[in-house]
Amino acid sequence: MPELTIHIGGRSFEVACHEGEEELLQSAAKMLDDEAQAFASQIGRLPETRMLLMAGLMLADKTAAGQDSIAEMQQKLEAAEKEIADLKSGDAVTPQTVEVEVIPSHVTDSLANLAARAEALADKISTV
Repeated sequence: MPELTIHIGGRSFEVACHEGEEELLQSAAKMLDDEAQAFASQIGRLPETRMLLMAGLMLADKTAAGQDSIAEMQQKLEAAEKEIADLKSGDAVTPQTVEVEVIPSHVTDSLANLAARAEALADKISTV
């Protein structure tokens, strides 16, 4: 069983771990050290047990918040998956018929008349 020296809050600790878990232990120790360093910078030097307790509680709080966030995302994912399954199992959506009003012929005639008058005026102006 490998033994490592980890550093937390400016203090060294000898710990043992299972073969192959050295990196995981170093990573966990770094997280605990980061929390301990934050307390040390705010409060100053604390007794070892208090420092480890406070750092552990802060990590537990972050873990709980992360678990809450994961649970919320899990619920959203399940709702989305249910909606997708419902959409896939439902009948094909039938297209809606949209009626577009036809422009009455007197309106198109009036527009054509206006266009002709505008062209006639443009011809008069261009000859002047």
